[in-house]
Amino acid sequence: MAAERPSRILVVEDERNVGSTLVERLQREGYEVVWAQSQEDALLQIGGRKFDLALLDVGLPDGNGFQVAQKLREQSRSTAMIFLTAFGNPEDRIRGLELGAEDYVVKPFHIKELLLRVQNGLKRARYLSGTPEAAELVVGKACFRFSRFEVEVEGAVQSLTHKECALMKFLADRRGKVVSRDEILNEVWSEDEFPSSRTVDNFIMRLRRLVEVDPETPQLIRSVRGIGYQLVLEGNEPAGRKEGGT
Repeated sequence: MAAERPSRILVVEDERNVGSTLVERLQREGYEVVWAQSQEDALLQIGGRKFDLALLDVGLPDGNGFQVAQKLREQSRSTAMIFLTAFGNPEDRIRGLELGAEDYVVKPFHIKELLLRVQNGLKRARYLSGTPEAAELVVGKACFRFSRFEVEVEGAVQSLTHKECALMKFLADRRGKVVSRDEILNEVWSEDEFPSSRTVDNFIMRLRRLVEVDPETPQLIRSVRGIGYQLVLEGNEPAGRKEGGT
């Protein structure tokens, strides 16, 4: 059996000290790393090559990481993306999430924490990559296409982040069963990302806005008091005591 290739990571960072440190540490972890120091260079590296994950500096001398992210999304929706920035600008964060960013890290960052975020991003990407290309899941008014990281709601297609996809797929794989917040955190996040039960609740609300006719009185992604959530589709038998909201 052929050996599995190492995960390929694109690092787009114009600061030489930061970039060289990232490349060295990632290579030490066994990853194949390509380093680009400008938007132009990054776009050249993307051409004809698939990356499992990209670390994208927002501010570049000839553009920004968002334009690189857009190109990555056009080529492959399965690439996990983590944005790096010197500023915690909420507008930048929102734009990154809209492009399907896996995470958003503000400089200066702790290298060990970033490596953990990379590991978790790759883990989610592998979890989703096993979904057949043509597979679709219809939940309420939404049609999820996990392998393309997108959802179609009433004719409008929008991108999903890896975490949103992983959470929906986790619920779908266990449809009809009640899953706890801790189970969700262990599978979709990890304790290294410092999530909380409230993090899960917030993501559940985002999914409800996609699938439910009335997100305030959910019928499909139900809350089970004191435990967690249950995805109820046709043929599922509701179990446990339900409550309307998170």
